[in-house]
Amino acid sequence: MKIIDSHLHFFDLSQGDYHWLQPNNPPFWPDKSVINRDFSLKDLTLAPKDQLLGVVHIEAGFNNQQPWREISWLEQSNKRLPVPLRTIASVDLTESVAKFRANLNHLAQFSSWVGVRHILDQAASDLLNKPVVKQNLNQLAIQSLIFEAQLNGKDIAGMQALFNIANQLPQLQIVISHAGFPPNEPQALQTWQQQIKAIAQCRNVVIKASGWEMVNRDYQTSQLAARLSDLIQYFGINRVMLASNFPLCLFSHSYQNLWQHYQQAMNQLGLSPTQQAALSATNSYKIYQF
Repeated sequence: MKIIDSHLHFFDLSQGDYHWLQPNNPPFWPDKSVINRDFSLKDLTLAPKDQLLGVVHIEAGFNNQQPWREISWLEQSNKRLPVPLRTIASVDLTESVAKFRANLNHLAQFSSWVGVRHILDQAASDLLNKPVVKQNLNQLAIQSLIFEAQLNGKDIAGMQALFNIANQLPQLQIVISHAGFPPNEPQALQTWQQQIKAIAQCRNVVIKASGWEMVNRDYQTSQLAARLSDLIQYFGINRVMLASNFPLCLFSHSYQNLWQHYQQAMNQLGLSPTQQAALSATNSYKIYQF
């Protein structure tokens, strides 16, 4: 399997802030110590038959006040381990339009940079309805930059707000992270399915299948296959991307084992080699401008 991992994080605790990784700061996961160390490209071990063709690094709280510092560190590090790299920087969508544009201009000096993330989570509806946020998202559209949207798919108000943004800014490339955190409970799952199906009508929205461990540390391949089937049904084979969420995937599986689970899930779904390649590499290659 050829892989472009469209969602992962590297850490250098000696250089970055990473407040969220500190044991006394939220989130208070009992197993957070598993990931509270340095991680780099050399930690990405795959089976001999698999090949890593590129990675997309999503901001990891290195320095949210000066997000270009993380991109600079990544590009310097990647010179020593040359795998094609694309980066998503941290931004504050609530900043003034002038300051937001200045930050984008600063980030534009880095060749790997293709977009931004402001974690929405429970605040999605409130944030996406703010006039200044809409103005700043419009600036992303003007500059052909990606907006990484992390929110819960069963958050009806938040998903409706994102739907409205996608329709108001059809030139804005929106990428939903972690499949919108599909729940396990039947009623909540039905709500997730309804919301994900609705947002999939927006052709400028794509979705990443990742972050399964954030909902259930003990998820099974059959569950992964079922949700992947939903995503393909709603978005089509060309708007779904497989990703690891490394190193957080280590809460459940090694990096190598995760991709083996993906292979098993795609085989269970009867996907052709071309369809499997679209999910594991081709779609990410196009979306993240490799």
